[in-house]
Amino acid sequence: MRLIGRHGGNRRWTGSWPCFAATGAAVAAAAATSARAVDADGDWYRSLRKPLWEPPPWAFGAVWTPLYATIAYAGGRALYTASHRRERGLLAASLAVNLTLNAGWSRLFFGLRSTRAGLLGTVLLDVSNVELIRRVARTDRTAAAALLPYAAWCAFATALNASIVRQN
Repeated sequence: MRLIGRHGGNRRWTGSWPCFAATGAAVAAAAATSARAVDADGDWYRSLRKPLWEPPPWAFGAVWTPLYATIAYAGGRALYTASHRRERGLLAASLAVNLTLNAGWSRLFFGLRSTRAGLLGTVLLDVSNVELIRRVARTDRTAAAALLPYAAWCAFATALNASIVRQN
């Protein structure tokens, strides 16, 4: 498989596995951290008033699983195609901040039992998504496009969280 970079150069994917392994491990850690904090069956969450358009509980796992895989793919691809060490470092930092905010939302919302703290967390995640996509697009437009469903789902989550804040 060959990658034709935006600068016109050819690069083989051989040797890319460390980038994909690193992003896969980081994404798995964020997903596990987030999953441990979520308590959608707990009394507190069940007592909250929620909008009628809230997805059923099973939908969250069905959506997040491929989104996490896409984040790992896009991150690994962008890190591999980055042409300079500084660019790779900035991409890695942006991804790390994004994954920290991603996992942090569950701690804010469920751990603190604070819909408002959760809303702040998800707004910060949305800002981080825009920054991450912008940075990734400089390196690899395909990887940036792969992140768009993640950003869209997070924007939906922000709207859902905001609705829960308004109703409670």
